[in-house]
Amino acid sequence: MKIVVFGLSLSSSWGNGHATTFRALLAAFAARGHEILFLERDQPWYAANRDLSTPRYCRLAFYGALSELERWQDEIATADAVIVGSYVPDGITVGRFVQQHARGITAFYDIDTPVTLAHLSTGDCDYISPDLIPGYDLYLSFTGGPTLDWIERTYGVAAARPLYCSVDIDAYRPLAVPRRWDLSYLGTYSADRQPALEALLLEPARRLPHRRFVVAGPQYPTNMNWPQNVERIEHLPPAAHPDFYSASRYTLNITRADMVRAGWSPSVRLFEAAACATAIISDIWPGIETVLLPGRDILLARDSDDVAHALESKEETLGLCARERVLAGHSSARRAEQLETWLGEACGTLPLARAS
Repeated sequence: MKIVVFGLSLSSSWGNGHATTFRALLAAFAARGHEILFLERDQPWYAANRDLSTPRYCRLAFYGALSELERWQDEIATADAVIVGSYVPDGITVGRFVQQHARGITAFYDIDTPVTLAHLSTGDCDYISPDLIPGYDLYLSFTGGPTLDWIERTYGVAAARPLYCSVDIDAYRPLAVPRRWDLSYLGTYSADRQPALEALLLEPARRLPHRRFVVAGPQYPTNMNWPQNVERIEHLPPAAHPDFYSASRYTLNITRADMVRAGWSPSVRLFEAAACATAIISDIWPGIETVLLPGRDILLARDSDDVAHALESKEETLGLCARERVLAGHSSARRAEQLETWLGEACGTLPLARAS
């Protein structure tokens, strides 16, 4: 297949989880013999913080003003599929351009499904609109479960299918490095995740001064009062993630509030940590047991007491069990296979087959 992808960013992983998602998925999709053009809006923030300039698995091109889209009109028209991602700047205009000119399958890839649906309900979403959704042949969702049926019923799209994030198992694997931290967290600052970070990492750090903690990620307020045993890393490029996880006894998974409410919304950090065989402590949301089995693959924490108890115990086989589960069902190769299936279904070459 020949596909065109409009995404928030492939070139920069600074302050967003989209880049690592696209990198893993598209590398695996290209390995299946497909040709990919990735079109990214040239924005100052990402331009100043690019950590991937020439991907080996696709063509990467930038556009500035929306008028520049006409340059890619022939590519869009002749592609077997055109995918527009969430949070693409002026995504509504981009989507209309794609739907007007594409002759193949058109798909919206929502890497932020619960957030998108919340914005749609209040009418303040600037990258997708209710009238645009039915014009897509396929709605690819980071959220599975009941939300898929709800999207189809509410917005009239022909097919909503799950396409979770994934992990490149060649890049993410256990490394023989010294353990530096008892509990780590990797994530950009988000106001709605901050209460969970306070309860599940900062409060345990205050209660356990003999334990070592780390928070990696940008955009945290400069006036935050970090406990002395919490190390801060402003930005960690993807190439450093396996070392980071391997150096952690446990790592913390925190889910955005909208995604907790929707359930069935695993983050890429969950899969990356598991692939590195790092024991994971997570907040709780519906459907997590369909991804990793609590008590066997992952520990669930309601409050700081649960985290403190875990840190004073041995992690035993949690990380190894999680790695086995993720390698079997959440590798980038598996996700590329699913994308191929959903696109084939949308163009009528495969029978309908819903998997949540």
